[in-house]
Amino acid sequence: MSGRSWIVGGVVRIDRRSLLVGLAGGAALHPFMPAWAQSGRASSGPEALTGDEIALTIGHSHLSIDGRQGHAIAINGTVPGPLIRLKEGQNVRLAVTNRLDEDTSIHWHGLLVPFQMDGVPGLSFPGIKPGETFVYEFPVRQAGTYWYHSHSGLQELVGHYAPMIIDPAGPEPAPYDREHVIVLSDYSFMHPHQLIARLKQEAGFFNRQKQTVGGLLSGRDQPLKDRLAWAQMRMDPTDILDVTASTYSYLANGHGPKDNWTGLFALGERVRLRFVNAAAMTIFNVRIPGLSMRVVQADGIDVAPVEVDEFQIANAETYDVIVQPAEDRAFTIVAEAADRSGMARATLAPRPGMAAAVPPLRKRPLLSMKDMGMGSMDHAAHGGAMDHGSMGMRDPANAPGVPLNPGVQMISPMPVDRVADRGTGLEDVEHRVLTYADLVALEPNRDTRTPSRSLEIHLTGNMERFMWSFDGEKFSEVVEPIPFRFNERVRVTLVNDTMMNHPIHLHGHFVELVNGHAGRHPRKHTVNVMPGGKLTFDLTADEPGDWAFHCHMLLHMHAGMFKVVTVRPLDGGAA
Repeated sequence: MSGRSWIVGGVVRIDRRSLLVGLAGGAALHPFMPAWAQSGRASSGPEALTGDEIALTIGHSHLSIDGRQGHAIAINGTVPGPLIRLKEGQNVRLAVTNRLDEDTSIHWHGLLVPFQMDGVPGLSFPGIKPGETFVYEFPVRQAGTYWYHSHSGLQELVGHYAPMIIDPAGPEPAPYDREHVIVLSDYSFMHPHQLIARLKQEAGFFNRQKQTVGGLLSGRDQPLKDRLAWAQMRMDPTDILDVTASTYSYLANGHGPKDNWTGLFALGERVRLRFVNAAAMTIFNVRIPGLSMRVVQADGIDVAPVEVDEFQIANAETYDVIVQPAEDRAFTIVAEAADRSGMARATLAPRPGMAAAVPPLRKRPLLSMKDMGMGSMDHAAHGGAMDHGSMGMRDPANAPGVPLNPGVQMISPMPVDRVADRGTGLEDVEHRVLTYADLVALEPNRDTRTPSRSLEIHLTGNMERFMWSFDGEKFSEVVEPIPFRFNERVRVTLVNDTMMNHPIHLHGHFVELVNGHAGRHPRKHTVNVMPGGKLTFDLTADEPGDWAFHCHMLLHMHAGMFKVVTVRPLDGGAA
């Protein structure tokens, strides 16, 4: 097994230090954006790095957000990094040179590659040491919108990410006349280690939207009896995102809201917008007032077109939509953080320099009993009041296999499948909102075998201590991996025992999200499990190797919500 990992008695041992290595400082000014991310470009498609040989360099840089300078770790000197454009069926060699004073890496998010090329230090390879070059080489086996980013320490938080487009070998199922890539991200001028330290000291440190006496009197916030019930359980219904606009700037293609990135269109054109959520800790709700969007792809896989007015994009997900402006005016692209503390903003316009009105932030949402894992409980049946202390909210014995320890704050007593639910904060908006239940694979599922076994995995944590885990086990060298036999088919249910969203990413595979469209379940590389809910997918374990499995809220992963999935045998044989 390559890299800093080894097998002892059939158990994978991992060098945790190389996997979660820290971030270093230093900078060198480089003010330029990559060509694809520059505002107001007139070209019909973004410029990109192409071909069978591509060179990338990782180094320190600055980025400018709304006129303020900050430190970045950049790819080829820019944040985001260069767009890579490949063709399905080609072979590619990507030489990555490290100019940092610490190890680095690149993970090709959503790409089906040999596990030695997956880019997870301490698991699939040793990482790239300062001054060294590592060559990734693999066949391109798919098409769609993807992205790539560091899997070393907290480098992704400060700019180490970029988009990738893979054009299909055959005809494009969703034709378009022009395209724009829109990479959404978040950035804090606070050092990433300070972010973690603040959250460890006080989980709600960045939450500036807590309920107040004024909110109670005005009726804007929860009634007193509900507020007291939440306080009894030491829960906060305004705790939507761990890190908020109190420290974050929200970016579109590296541009702050005042910088106003602009993509051009001509009247009547079919414009494909390729959205990538490269944020470390932010879920975005995306809409374009005055334009409907036709969703044609999710996580790089084509889906049956569905018309929506807004969609939620969790960390690491991608969505492709097509819009067709019929008016000679500008349109604002709004990417509102799920807690509505701030937004990323961009513009679609027929000419450079145009702008449209930017809508104000909407009323901040509140979590509900369903977000507490009480989704199937009739509140009214209890006369509007519940005996929360008797509901096992902090009793891991309610979930077999979840150990009792300080890292497990609660177990959802009555979690329900939430694939048909709108995302957090979108429950009551009046227009059309995409849900996972709306996604239907354009092509029939390849493997229709009935799963041979079922597996339940609990997403666990202690928000007060900012501890996160799977099944109550924080990642360490001694945590056993989740084993699969090559080519077996398993039905996996993720149960969210916390009140936070968790976008869960399995490396090296696509899973079939069980959403009621049998035979055409959407295939995804990242699935967001809503608070207090559960989500089920079918996995065909057909990629041999050792694969990372983690929450893509980067600080959740860093704080322990990470495991390893093994698929054996490595040669892909049947035995």
